[in-house]
Amino acid sequence: MKIAFDAKRFFHNSSGLGNYSRDLVRILAENFPENEYVLIEQKKSERGKEILNLPNVSFHQVKKGKFARQLKFGKAAQDLNADIFHGLSGELPFKWNDKSIKKIVTIHDLIFLRFPQFYSFFDRKIHFWKFKKACEQADLVIAISEQTKRDIIQLLKIKEEKIVVVYQGCHQTFKEKKSQEFLEKTKVKFSLPSRFILNVGTIEPRKNLLNIVKAIVDSEINLVVIGKRTKYFKKIEKCIAKNKLKNQVQFLENVSMEELSAIYQLADIFVYPSLFEGFGIPVIEALFSETAVITSNTSSLPEAGGENSLYINPENVEDLKAKILFLWNNESERKRLVERALIEVQKFTDDKIGKKLMEVYIYLQ
Repeated sequence: MKIAFDAKRFFHNSSGLGNYSRDLVRILAENFPENEYVLIEQKKSERGKEILNLPNVSFHQVKKGKFARQLKFGKAAQDLNADIFHGLSGELPFKWNDKSIKKIVTIHDLIFLRFPQFYSFFDRKIHFWKFKKACEQADLVIAISEQTKRDIIQLLKIKEEKIVVVYQGCHQTFKEKKSQEFLEKTKVKFSLPSRFILNVGTIEPRKNLLNIVKAIVDSEINLVVIGKRTKYFKKIEKCIAKNKLKNQVQFLENVSMEELSAIYQLADIFVYPSLFEGFGIPVIEALFSETAVITSNTSSLPEAGGENSLYINPENVEDLKAKILFLWNNESERKRLVERALIEVQKFTDDKIGKKLMEVYIYLQ
């Protein structure tokens, strides 16, 4: 079987959709080496080069041009005699030729409809049109969670029988116990405190970092934050200054994947009070890292966190504060949650995700 992918995010996104794209192709190529996997894009980058070096993964370059992704990628896949074209980030090409090819699209979330205040009017209209058209065009739609599946049915009016849920995984490094030497080296490099809680993700309103900062006021708990800054960061700075938390809150930049996994393992608690997620990869990164998790009781987060995470109302600072203090002061409870969660999170391993993906592809043949 030959499977072609829209590889824009694979090559050009450092996190989020990029990680999803790279993990998906890697998992398939390693677990099902008998197939061919073709990455279609106008230009490649250094990202994912180790995956591109696999013997069954190749790059097909489409000539640069306006709307090449929409007008040329599909026909390029057909000219390569691909059996399946998989749009990895909510889009499919508009133009195709007469050659037979099956079409799959992955929908990650419909946050632009759930939280329209975070998007411009123009972006909401474009996203809606592209996602709905892709779902209508596709022979099958992959939703990355049951929450996203419900949203596709409710908000895009796509029939349930056309949608299959395939969860996401995470990078292999989070599943590997780091050596004490590497942990110590990472701790020294970033001047990390002896104990801290961790938050990972873009610093934007939906991720709700402000409520974590508010929750550690009048405590001695240290918070480490790793994520791209947006305008919302100014609100965080004001809250830190107002409450004299400068020595308790630390923002890290230029963290490699290996270092990130080490920081997860060094943290006492991972705190993720997001208002809404299509899935929530940082939660399973933390669980694989054997770090206790506090996250929101909304959207898909209970799917990712399972029965052995603690859940809070993300808009209730007192609820969040109480849960943080409870775990911070209770090492035995942290250990209990971690041990049980590590068993439960195995449903997101590469082999299970790869098997489910291949079942989807074979079903279409």
